[in-house]
Amino acid sequence: MQTTVFFKPDCSNCRTLEGILSERGVEADYVRYLEQAPSREDLERVMGLLGIDDPRLMMREKEPVYAELGLADAGRDELLDAMAANPILIQRPIVIRGDRAVIARPPERVSELLDR
Repeated sequence: MQTTVFFKPDCSNCRTLEGILSERGVEADYVRYLEQAPSREDLERVMGLLGIDDPRLMMREKEPVYAELGLADAGRDELLDAMAANPILIQRPIVIRGDRAVIARPPERVSELLDR
């Protein structure tokens, strides 16, 4: 089954997740999402796979750009546009496998996808 990971190489959670997947023999496509930013449509699809409707549930609200853009009171569309334009706002790592996804924080949450 195809497995894709939104990945940041210098993120400790991402590296831990990579190790877990390797130990379990899972090959994955590691998307360096800061370099290959997902489109708004991609983000909408991932939200559907995560089973969420609120973009804040997959946002890094502590990133400085969140405050700089004044996103505290932003609506859904503005949040999605901000994440597409500033992918640093996207929570990581996100693992997509088949028709499901999980924000792997902590990385061990990936078992929710692998053990089904």
